[in-house]
Amino acid sequence: MVAQSDYSPTLESWQHNLAPHNLGYRIKLLSQLLSRKFTERLEPFGMTPFHWLVLCCLWQEDGLPTSSIGDKLQQVGGTLTGVLDRMEERGLVRRERDSHDRRIWRIWLTDAGKELESVLPPIAAEVREQAMQGTSSTERELFSQILNRAIANLS
Repeated sequence: MVAQSDYSPTLESWQHNLAPHNLGYRIKLLSQLLSRKFTERLEPFGMTPFHWLVLCCLWQEDGLPTSSIGDKLQQVGGTLTGVLDRMEERGLVRRERDSHDRRIWRIWLTDAGKELESVLPPIAAEVREQAMQGTSSTERELFSQILNRAIANLS
């Protein structure tokens, strides 16, 4: 039988890999806190962070096929379909069949969806500013680059 003290040096060297100190746990915690705060801010509009992401895609390029939105957001079709159903019920988007390929549904912003482009980005910026308070623009850019690299490495 090995004594507990025989494992101590190994355990100490792994402390930074154990929750709540490891990177994955802290990134998940940050994600949950950001999501909670943003959800609170979106609630008066009857929206969720996922609705926000879909709107962002369409503000950049209206009329995207459903599959393109899913690819951009790395989401499975069933989840996106339900979100689009709710957004359509709320009058934020409309669906139309592609004129060249009837299998493809294109998603278009309604006037109500377009109007939110002047309202929601400032709210998102406020939440981001609250999270990044006390960090310089250089630190923010470096943080973003590191996150992008880590995501690319694992994709």
